[in-house]
Amino acid sequence: MALVVVTHAERPELWDRMPERFAGVVPEYNLHGDVNDTYWKRLFDEFPAYQFVLYDEEREEVAGAGRSLPRGWDGSADDLGPGLDDSIARAFTDRAAGLPPGALCALGIEVAEDYQRRGLSTLLLGAMRTVARRAGLPTVLVPVRPTWKDRYPLVPIARYAAWTRDDGSPLDPWIRTQVGAGGTVAGSSERSSRITGTVAEWESWTGLAFPEDGDYVFPGGLSPLRVERARDLGSYWEPGVWITHPVTPEEAAPPR
Repeated sequence: MALVVVTHAERPELWDRMPERFAGVVPEYNLHGDVNDTYWKRLFDEFPAYQFVLYDEEREEVAGAGRSLPRGWDGSADDLGPGLDDSIARAFTDRAAGLPPGALCALGIEVAEDYQRRGLSTLLLGAMRTVARRAGLPTVLVPVRPTWKDRYPLVPIARYAAWTRDDGSPLDPWIRTQVGAGGTVAGSSERSSRITGTVAEWESWTGLAFPEDGDYVFPGGLSPLRVERARDLGSYWEPGVWITHPVTPEEAAPPR
């Protein structure tokens, strides 16, 4: 592979391939976040230098992608906020107010199916640090969606994030990768990202029937879904784990 980092500002046409390249990489319901839907197009119009791909020049194909935003952060755990939705809204609010950012917040890191299990997630984390360095930001904040949390949807996220293997490393593979890449677990939130839809939409997204009101565990869900049939509403809060990555000036820059 001959992988290079390419931003949306440099080659916006590569993003035309994204729906096909990353189909099925994340659960369908994750594509319908309330806040994400509101800001999605503005992400590329207003922050194109913070959206990037790993591009395989030999195959002329997109191998992985990263999305991020600069946001305010005073360096404290309290100022991390509740997670993904808050960070997205804060980035746009700060920009409109002319406030300087204090960190780069990752919104998503995805690897195309035919490039998985090759260590590209670690390369994407490195690319995220490089994007932060170019912007003069000292830290990358990652509101992680833990890979195995769907196996334990009833366990509070703070307890789950603290689980370790016999060797002391995090039990969750994605948290473990982040820590192995130099990250530090800095907090967790039960309400990182809000996703709502009609009952029919949630039945389509999950492949389940929801015949009555109540809380449902569903495939891929990190916590239960609340169904209210009289309101024709399914509502879900996805939890997350905060990982902080310092951006060091001596890191080698990625290929261009």
